[in-house]
This record gives sequence, C-alpha cells and structure tokens, in this order.
Amino acid sequence: MNKLWRGLLMAAAMPAAAANFKVTWLAPADDPRLERTRIERAALGHPAGPALDALRVALAEGRFELDTAGATLQLTQVEVSDAAAAKAAATKAEKDGAAAVVTDLPAAWTLAASDGTKLPVLNVGAAADTLRQADCRRNLFHLGLSDRMRSDALAQALTVRRWSNVLLLSGPGEVDRERSATAQASIKRYGLKLVANRPFKLSADPRERELANTLLLTQGSYDVVWVVDSDGEFALTLPYRTALPRPVVGDAGLVAVAWSPHFERFGAPQVTRRLRKAAGRPMDAHDWPAWMAGKALVAAAVVTPKGPAAAFQKALAEVELDGSKGVSMNFRAWDGQLRQPVLLSDGRSVIDLAPVDGVMHPKNALDTLGADAPEKLCKAR
Repeated sequence: MNKLWRGLLMAAAMPAAAANFKVTWLAPADDPRLERTRIERAALGHPAGPALDALRVALAEGRFELDTAGATLQLTQVEVSDAAAAKAAATKAEKDGAAAVVTDLPAAWTLAASDGTKLPVLNVGAAADTLRQADCRRNLFHLGLSDRMRSDALAQALTVRRWSNVLLLSGPGEVDRERSATAQASIKRYGLKLVANRPFKLSADPRERELANTLLLTQGSYDVVWVVDSDGEFALTLPYRTALPRPVVGDAGLVAVAWSPHFERFGAPQVTRRLRKAAGRPMDAHDWPAWMAGKALVAAAVVTPKGPAAAFQKALAEVELDGSKGVSMNFRAWDGQLRQPVLLSDGRSVIDLAPVDGVMHPKNALDTLGADAPEKLCKAR
C-alpha cells in the first residue's frame, strides 16, 4: 500500500474535528437590579449578584462531559444599554459564528435580541408573559418562571389551604398592573374569590400617605393578602402589619420562586454550595435559570459534539434536563417555556412545591403552571 492510500485511510478513520460552540451572554450595562442598596435590601426573589456567575458554574460542571464528547463551549460577555443595542449585539453574535445567545435583560430588550438573530435565545431574566404569548418568537426559550407560573403556584397553594377570599394590593407601575391582571387570572383559574383590588403607592407627598398605610389598605374581611410589588419595598412592610391577623403572599410572606438557598431536596444543597464556592454567595431565584441555561448548552453540545450549529440548535430545543427539583424538565412546544416545579418560600425555608398535591392535568401536571396549550396565543410556534 503506497503512502498516499495509507494517508487517505488514516484520515478516513480519524474522527471529525470537534466543534467549538460560541455562546454570547447579554446583560444590561450598569444593571440597576445589582445596585448595592437593592442587594442589601434583599427582597425575596430579587437578584443577589450577577446571574452570569451561575452560568459559568454550569459550564464548569459540564467540562468533563464536554471533554469526553470532544466538544467545547466558548462564552463571550456583552453589556448593552438599550433594546437597539441588544438587537445589534445579537446580530453581531450570529455573524461572529455564535451558536446561541443567553439574555438577562428586560422584556423589551429580550424581544429585540431575539428579533436580531435566528440563533436560539435563552431568556433567563424576563418574566413577562407576553414573551411566551403574543410576543413569542420561534427562537426564544425561557429558563426562568413566567409571572403566570408564579401566580398559578400561589393560587394552587391558597386553594389547598382553603384561603379562598383574597385581598389584592397592587403597585402603581405598568409592570405591576400587568402582574396584577395575571394574579387575577390565576385567582379565577383556581376558583378563589377576589374580595377587593386596592392600589398602593409609596410617595413623599403627604396627600398620598394613605396609599401606603397598611392598616387602612387591609381593612375588611379576607383570608389572605396578596401583594403585587415588583420593587419590593412596600411588600416588605406588610407581614404582621395587616388589619387582620392574616397571611401575606405574592412579593412578601409566601413567595413563588424558581430557587431557594434553603431548598434541601434532590441534591439542591450541593448546587447552592457550588455557587457559594465560586462566587461567594448562595444560589438564589435569579441565578437558577442561568445555571439551567448552562446545563442546556452543555447537554446540546454533548449530543452534537461535531456540529453543525443547526444540529446543536435542534438538540437545544429538545433537551431533557435535571435541575435538582426532582423531575425531568423540557421546553414546551407552544411557548418555549421550560417546564419546572415552583418553590414556595418565606425566605427562611421552602414551605411547599407547586404543582401542589391534588392538582391534576391530563398530560403533565407541570402544565398547570403558566399558560397551557389550549390558552396558546403564540403564533410563531
């Protein structure tokens, strides 16, 4: 056998070169959620640090699997200042050969990023239901909880506890108005009774001080107070200060979160400790979706170590993930939302998990959290 044929046979026997999958992380420049005073206030469910820390932990955890498969994931961090910059950054990521984009951005910026590329966009920061419904995109996937998932989890908890009569207190901003409407939809979905929906407002104007008076706002008859306060400052003043001795849920008291550092089942303490070791803080509800995005990227790269990017992207949409919540999780076909249990926590412990016991669904109980397939408004999928 001459040298030419021997070389050809050896080349044919060698495996194809492993693919290097590039991933671009988009986050706000000077992120207001990470201001020192907000972190020190530590409202339950709010960020305690940059979620990028958790994504890096997940990629480090997957290094052995990636090495075994012969694949690599290369992470690039980009900060953006508005929706236009987010769109431009996503477009540039695709031109530079990225395989996926991960975003920790406001809803409008997330939407702009997904419109700027055909790549899969993994949303880890925006909870707005419109991104899963009317403003959905085929390439947009959601690792964190939607607002509807959180409110459905709380409504389930109230139902099983027979706290049927709900007093709803809603904040003044547009986000809180949308979330209040979502809460009311969940209250209706689970057969609870809305006793009243009262606005609150924190203001330095003495003429508006009654709008922040918890005793005045909580007059009446009810079983539970549900507070919608995205900022969190007013909500922190509610527990133990209501006119009646009643529980508080929503953005204070009992809160629906994606993760809690006090969760102690399914290997959760080990997950929390790994982030503490890497970043000096425990994993919280803001970190877990980014960690899951990293796990999804690793899983897709391991399945398609030789590429091409199209195969990687298809695998990403079909991954089955273990997120230390006791069940296998995947993306819903109709809205790109990651199915997942929701933790109900008071900040000191995890009180319950949703779907709660007794809540039934014809196919998957996880689909009782958030918009189910018959409620689909997404036309892009």
